[in-house]
Amino acid sequence: MLAFAVSENRAVLTLNRRYFITRHSLQPDRAGIIVCRGEDDLTRMAANINQAIS
Repeated sequence: MLAFAVSENRAVLTLNRRYFITRHSLQPDRAGIIVCRGEDDLTRMAANINQAIS
């Protein structure tokens, strides 16, 4: 999934923090991972993601 996203110049948005933070630490120059904390307010989460990548 991550390799495909990177090859398509896209990102993977995930709540699976442990797995993807580990993947990023193995290749810190890799782009394409957006790791979020799960929260009930999806509108606020989307706004936070938008703010972070803008």
